[in-house]
Amino acid sequence: MTLHRKAFLALAALLAALLLIFAGFSRLGLQRGLGPYVAEIELARMDWLAERLQAHHAQAGGWDTLRGQPALWGRLSHPGTGPRTQGGSGPGPGARDGGPPPPPPGEMRPPGGGNDGRPPQRPPDDLYGRLGLVDAQNRPVAGAAPQPGGARLALRGDGGQAIGHLVLAPPQGVQSEADRAFLAQHLGFVAWTGLAGLALALLLSGWLARRWLAPVEALAQGARGIAQGHLHTRVPVHGNDEMAQLARAFNTMAEQLAGIEASRRQWLGDVAHELRTPLAAMRAEIEAVQDGVRPFDDKTALRLHRQVMRLIQLVGDLRASLDAAGTGAPSARVPVHPLPLLAEALASMRPRFAQAGIDVDTASLDALAAQAPPPLVQGDAQQLHQVFMNLLENSLRYTDAGGRLRIAARVAAAPGDAALLQVQWDDSAPGVPAHELPRLFERLYRGETSRSRDHGGSGLGLAICRAIVLAHGGTLAAEASPLGGLRITLELPLLGNHNDNNGTP
Repeated sequence: MTLHRKAFLALAALLAALLLIFAGFSRLGLQRGLGPYVAEIELARMDWLAERLQAHHAQAGGWDTLRGQPALWGRLSHPGTGPRTQGGSGPGPGARDGGPPPPPPGEMRPPGGGNDGRPPQRPPDDLYGRLGLVDAQNRPVAGAAPQPGGARLALRGDGGQAIGHLVLAPPQGVQSEADRAFLAQHLGFVAWTGLAGLALALLLSGWLARRWLAPVEALAQGARGIAQGHLHTRVPVHGNDEMAQLARAFNTMAEQLAGIEASRRQWLGDVAHELRTPLAAMRAEIEAVQDGVRPFDDKTALRLHRQVMRLIQLVGDLRASLDAAGTGAPSARVPVHPLPLLAEALASMRPRFAQAGIDVDTASLDALAAQAPPPLVQGDAQQLHQVFMNLLENSLRYTDAGGRLRIAARVAAAPGDAALLQVQWDDSAPGVPAHELPRLFERLYRGETSRSRDHGGSGLGLAICRAIVLAHGGTLAAEASPLGGLRITLELPLLGNHNDNNGTP
């Protein structure tokens, strides 16, 4: 069974159980409440008896004359009879011309009644067998004793004070045809209402199960699509509840997986392309030697050696790039002074800059390095030295002869109480088109002109630098330089407190 069917059956069973419980309690409540309701109706139509009892209480001065005299109670409670006077002659209250008073409207005169002093004979289901009288202290006076759920009618004296209650016990069970018809009619109404409610509950449970579980089914189908390699699979998002948030997270994951897969394919294609070029050149050289087109001399050996060295450099850069991206953190996190590392890298590169005719300006860098205390970062000295060497190598390769390189450093403020070491490399022409700037740090990427393969780079230097800098908690960005070339900005978080603007970029 699917989750949708399980949820539907669970909701349907729950709602059906609730409706059956409602119907059962409705039947029970109707059966139990019918008797007290009938008693209330019956007692409400006996105002004439209340008036007769109130008159008797006023004439006799209390209920003592009724206690222990069932015959007198029978005459008082029977509509066709009345109490005699204290002298034993004359009609009782309510009699007209010595005859019995007529019964109130709707009352049937019980059979066997008379004024012979005997209580009238009543059928066993007659309400007079359930009728009783209690005094103001709820003590029985005459007739049936009060029962729980019975009806009560207050009796009051001439001054309005309570003198007792006329009580009527509810009938036991459903006896008359009218009662049975009334109960059957209302139970039928409850049954039809329950069936209609059950049908509505089934429809509601089906709709709720489909609405609640449709996102789950969509996520399951999406997961199967991703597992089958369809990384373009997305699931619809509706609303802002937890299921919608899960769907958004799934779509984000699918987008990232698609991006990783596209990057992997591009990476493999770029690596194959990079390897194909020197291998093709080596193959052409070897086939020319084999065909006798070109002799195998020192020049041919030198060309083959250069291609082999190019392959070795490319493989080394690829491995360094993977290592830098996979470490995620410096191998040894210790306090490091980065400016001396930059000065050391610059000293090793100065002869090559001088040979290329590129002027190197480090006035701002030297000013910051001369201040105390020197900037201090947490990281790996060897990796930071590699970053500085790669950035200097990038400027050397992609700056025209007779150009200029300016290296500036300063301590900049960061959010909170932190500080950053900011180092900028500004070189002269050629520059990089604006649309290529965001891609400079991609692996194996080269621009159309300024970063061509003719300069000998593998397209991995800046990618390696950025991976190392990110692992140190810093940033590396590229933009156009005021000198006409490229500006590389390196930022690293510092340890300790430093003043801002200790040097001008």
